[in-house]
Amino acid sequence: MFHAYAEHILQGFATTLEIALISLFFATMVGLFCALMAISDNFFLQKITRIYAVVIRGIPDLLLMLMLFYGGQIALNNVLEWLSPGTEMQLSQLTAGVITLGFIYGAYFMETFRGAVLAVPRGQVEAGRAFGMSPFKINIRILFPQMVRFALPGFANNWLVLSKATALVSVIGLQDVMYRAKESGVGSRQPFTWLLFAGLLYLLITSISLYLLRRVERKYSVGVRYGSHV
Repeated sequence: MFHAYAEHILQGFATTLEIALISLFFATMVGLFCALMAISDNFFLQKITRIYAVVIRGIPDLLLMLMLFYGGQIALNNVLEWLSPGTEMQLSQLTAGVITLGFIYGAYFMETFRGAVLAVPRGQVEAGRAFGMSPFKINIRILFPQMVRFALPGFANNWLVLSKATALVSVIGLQDVMYRAKESGVGSRQPFTWLLFAGLLYLLITSISLYLLRRVERKYSVGVRYGSHV
């Protein structure tokens, strides 16, 4: 019986990993795009990203999850109905969960990337322009490689929070590790045991993530001096 419940939860753990990794990619893309908008010279784009950050920070993640899952579905079908009457689309729970988490945590990644870009010495960007490099080449060859080192600490912290926030998708019926742990607890009448098991699986994600991210951080910090020695 124990093995049956454990296997049931591990299947949910695979779903949790899938949600976390896809959401990480989506949030990273959203955060990077919005960070470039935030540091642009366009006042309108700056205003949009500022409003986006304020809204995300001011509303609890659980409330945003429910609002985007239900409200987003209605808004999508209204748009489709307007474009093509009779057309309707039903988002899967996995798709809705990934989009919602990516949208929420994209705001936090935006602030991380914005700070990292601003930390790169502006003289290097100006030097690239003086050499006639296009904005694309400046970003790819000068800005992005250096911003990685400054962004890694914040990126790691956001990823750890995001990986734990995947537990929120259980409220929209997605059978992740939390959903299955609660099911197993009810079925076995041992809720603490299976919730503890789920907690250990989340701890496994964060422990492995910290190990890998520290290795990456050390790699990008080679040759960097953090202080002077007398």
